[in-house]
Amino acid sequence: MKDYLLIAPCHFGLEAVLKKEIQELGYEIVQVEDGRVTFRGDAAAICRANVFLRTAERVLVQVGRIHAETFDELFEGTKALPWEEFIPEDGKFWVTKASSVRSKLFSPSDIQSIMKKAVVERLKGVYGRSWFDETGAQFPIRVFLIKDEATIGIDTSGVSLHKRGYRLLKAKAPITETLAAALIMLTPWNRDRILVDPFCGSGTFPIEAAMIAAKMAPGMNRSFLAEAWTGLVPIKSWYSAMDEASEMVDVKIETDIQGYDVDGEIIKAARENARCAGVDSLIHFQQRPVEQLSHPKKYGFIITNPPYGERLEEKAALPALYGQIGDALRRLDTWSAYVITSYDQAEKYIGRKADKNRKIYNGMLKTYFYQFLGPKPPKRRPGEREMKEDQA
Repeated sequence: MKDYLLIAPCHFGLEAVLKKEIQELGYEIVQVEDGRVTFRGDAAAICRANVFLRTAERVLVQVGRIHAETFDELFEGTKALPWEEFIPEDGKFWVTKASSVRSKLFSPSDIQSIMKKAVVERLKGVYGRSWFDETGAQFPIRVFLIKDEATIGIDTSGVSLHKRGYRLLKAKAPITETLAAALIMLTPWNRDRILVDPFCGSGTFPIEAAMIAAKMAPGMNRSFLAEAWTGLVPIKSWYSAMDEASEMVDVKIETDIQGYDVDGEIIKAARENARCAGVDSLIHFQQRPVEQLSHPKKYGFIITNPPYGERLEEKAALPALYGQIGDALRRLDTWSAYVITSYDQAEKYIGRKADKNRKIYNGMLKTYFYQFLGPKPPKRRPGEREMKEDQA
């Protein structure tokens, strides 16, 4: 199969997590930039990346990179790219998104219009036509302009990869599935350890953790735009990726994953979302306020997205709320807590300086991933867990 350069955009600040995921799939990393990772792969890689990557927003196949300081340069550079290698004669194509950072060309609508015309002119010459009906498969084009260097790709995913297909019901300010998965993967949590989200909302953190624990690929229950690109990606490659994903799933494992929320209706929504994801048997949801957070076991993990004061609550209520988080941490003194928030007084009211703090952009909102690290649990002796289970 022919190799392509594939581009996987992600949340700013989480490029290293995505890079590791891609490497674990067996693909060569070509470049890591702010908000995206470029790697090399064949048509099968397009399928596997869409099905298996938990932290990518989408997967693009790169058509080319050009330097453009003027619209003439943008037009000629775009026209010179081999569009016919990707878009068939009946393909529907348009420039769906143009972003520009520190570049002389900065108007998205003008960039989109010029590039569309350039692609049309290229394909007119190749296919010997003056008009295209565009009745076939869709090929949405995306361009990233940074310091006058344009990276141009075609989107293979369609709907963003954060839409796994399970979240039918949402809380007021949900965290995206891709961001939740990335944050979990930034922690040392694994399926043998306790995980609690005391502000679980629609259940995204617990559901993503359960999917990771069950080795359930995030793209198993959805479709992708490039499934219709039969001339570029053989349909058997999609079947192969889905079969690979299905064979890995194991929901018979034992887990201790819990989600709490003060709103009973939200808890009902979280349970339904978990059922749709196929992991409801791995999660315990309960209506419970954060001041009642407790657990009899040691060395657990809290991973949570509490209210920021941006949309859910007035800032005046946040000191007391974050104080309750701090009280819970003092009760659970062997636990580790990972808190994503844009509230700049979080450490003050939790009553403890974070051991680590990572800046992450949640959309356009700058947030911080505060990491309060507990002691490491003692190492188990070989066979210790099995013996305890037998005695129980």
